[in-house]
Amino acid sequence: MLSEAKRAEALDILKETYPDAKPALHFSSPFELLVATMLSAQCTDKQVNKCTDVLFPKYNTAEAFATLDFETLEPYIRSCGFYRMKGEHILAMSRILVERYRGRVPETREELTALPGVGRKTANVVLSNAFRVPAIAVDTHVFRVANRIGLTEAKDVEKTELQLMAHIPEKDWGDAHHWLIYHGRQVCAAQRPKCGICPLKEICEHAVH
Repeated sequence: MLSEAKRAEALDILKETYPDAKPALHFSSPFELLVATMLSAQCTDKQVNKCTDVLFPKYNTAEAFATLDFETLEPYIRSCGFYRMKGEHILAMSRILVERYRGRVPETREELTALPGVGRKTANVVLSNAFRVPAIAVDTHVFRVANRIGLTEAKDVEKTELQLMAHIPEKDWGDAHHWLIYHGRQVCAAQRPKCGICPLKEICEHAVH
């Protein structure tokens, strides 16, 4: 793992390299973000956006989703993969929001993760991007990049999240999540990382020179 000074340097470099990093999913409300994030499991954000760009103009509230049956929802989400499970979870989640929260998305991790199909990563995405609650969502990119460059040294997602929270100032948690995702997509790929053009190559623990 990088030293404290090197970790701070790495974060400064990522911040400078990706100053406009933001969520890739299209959404205009906490509910839309929750649905889009649930659909994004094992699916690219680009594909999810293709689906929701058609879906959300017709249905974009918990009340609207709660009245749908799966057969109506299915054509919109079929291309997202695991669509049956995702669809059933989204419909069940929507009904609970209507019944317990007057259609509003709850703003605590505990309440979010109690909803069908909502895990810690999804909850953190919603908390950070919809409600500006400090949180770090660890997806495959964040997990790979954080451990590869030495910001963390963990074998699972939960420990990676805890180490990132310990090593990154709380005010930067939400942005750091996006810095790591951008870096994972644009430079630090899983199979063929572009070490030659990486701005972190001089301090990364696994850079190939």
